[in-house]
Amino acid sequence: MSRDFTWIQAIAVLFDGHRLYLGARKTGTWDDAVEHLDITLDGEHVYLPADLIEGAKWTSSRVPELAVPRTKATNGVLVAVAGKFSVRANAVPITGEESRVHRYGVTADDCLAHLELAFKFDALTDDVHGVVGQTYRSDYVNHFDVRASMPTMGGDATFTTSSLFAADCSVARYGVSRGNDGAAVQSELAGTVTCASGMDGKRVMCKK
Repeated sequence: MSRDFTWIQAIAVLFDGHRLYLGARKTGTWDDAVEHLDITLDGEHVYLPADLIEGAKWTSSRVPELAVPRTKATNGVLVAVAGKFSVRANAVPITGEESRVHRYGVTADDCLAHLELAFKFDALTDDVHGVVGQTYRSDYVNHFDVRASMPTMGGDATFTTSSLFAADCSVARYGVSRGNDGAAVQSELAGTVTCASGMDGKRVMCKK
């Protein structure tokens, strides 16, 4: 049986009528001294401070509650909206050695750059859904077979949207008709993601 590897190449965050995109740029040869993160807010590029130091911060005059500080000199940020959520993101490659051992299929023009993500949400109710969101509900039951070589969740028809910024899956709780008073996080897959609530509080970390 062949395997389909899944990594998160980009996420879209919808909040208060705004659209935030956070992604890892496709690249051939990885250089960690080069910025590989791509961030836009409402279609406009977010230009992180040129001084590549940890803690350098981008803020928005239009959305003052949003801040994007660097967590590393390059390829690491914390996207935070006060009172709603924060997303810690690192852009990382699949190394040649990893690809050789696990047969990931890295090529000369694509090192499968993707995101390692950690989420924290500040005000969730039990009416939360989605691949990751449902794990926050107090009545959530984990049906994963941990003995399987590659556990799968299923339910893709329930969570699939028509595009990255479309909140039109069957369990969506965000949209104009609902007043845009919540937040939605959606991902664009590049292949296997491990998610665990190993940190304190209402958080989930996703990484290869």
